[in-house]
Amino acid sequence: MERNTPQPALSSSTNRRGLFPESEPFTYGWMPTGSEHEIFYEVCGNPDGKPCVILHGGPGGAINPTMRRFFNPSKWKMVLFDQRGCGKSRPNASLDDNTTWSLIDDIERLRIHLGVEKWTVFGGSWGSTLALAYAITHPQRVEALVLRGVFLLTQRELRWFYQDGASFLFPDAWQKFLAPIPEAERADMVTAYHRRLTHTDRRVQAEAAAAWSQWEGDTISIRGPEARPSKFNEIDFAIAFARIECHFFANKGFFSEDGWILKNIGKIRGIPGWIVQGRFDVVTPMESAWNLKTAWPEARFEVVWDAGHASTEPGIVDGLVRATDQAFSV
Repeated sequence: MERNTPQPALSSSTNRRGLFPESEPFTYGWMPTGSEHEIFYEVCGNPDGKPCVILHGGPGGAINPTMRRFFNPSKWKMVLFDQRGCGKSRPNASLDDNTTWSLIDDIERLRIHLGVEKWTVFGGSWGSTLALAYAITHPQRVEALVLRGVFLLTQRELRWFYQDGASFLFPDAWQKFLAPIPEAERADMVTAYHRRLTHTDRRVQAEAAAAWSQWEGDTISIRGPEARPSKFNEIDFAIAFARIECHFFANKGFFSEDGWILKNIGKIRGIPGWIVQGRFDVVTPMESAWNLKTAWPEARFEVVWDAGHASTEPGIVDGLVRATDQAFSV
């Protein structure tokens, strides 16, 4: 075996850490962006604590109270926000001026708005994509990175989940995902869904959004469909989630080239990093986390053998809680 091959730590199923106690925001508000978008944010934990920003997944997801519980609320000042078009941010489900780069600008705008000099950046799934892109763009503002379910937003990853790959493991769920799309359009499922999710008829949007969201919900956890987030059953959330996610994917993440993150990873190799990855993650398979670790050997890398994609699976919780504790001392 080559000397430089990364060797992941392996998570044990015994003596696992749980989530920290719930923490209510001590302040919240809507931040203007200079465009039609107003970003909802909240700040939790210790007002004098070490700052971190927590990035939700999707694109198109939203913050939730569980996301606050990966950090010790007595030590950390936690900042969370709903990305453009998401959650309580306004206007809901808007695709206008909604790109990776506008979201990176929002993170910087929020950092300045809150008077933060540097912060730890935490993100899973699409949140890991955005965290990496932000760190590459503003490395001087990032103290540490804690990542889960690494997603590099490459065409290979999108083909795996939305065209050929995950469908081999979940043929029953895949049939439901295919259902709204005529056979003649199924050679490019992202484009076919994008056409419907941007349709002027809300009923067309709703049918496509329900199927798009169900596909992700059915594959998110090794615990099965019962682990599907309940919000996926709410049509307003499903439409915003599916529209924004498909918008980003149809536009290749708005990156200038495929594989942009790994090609620029040298800019962040001096930043301390933690990667926690479920071995049986079907949504963002381990190859991406492995490739990231190979390009960034300084990062700590932990594989959870009995976990899929969901952040709430016990082994993932344990790995992330230990990582945020370690990041506190950076």
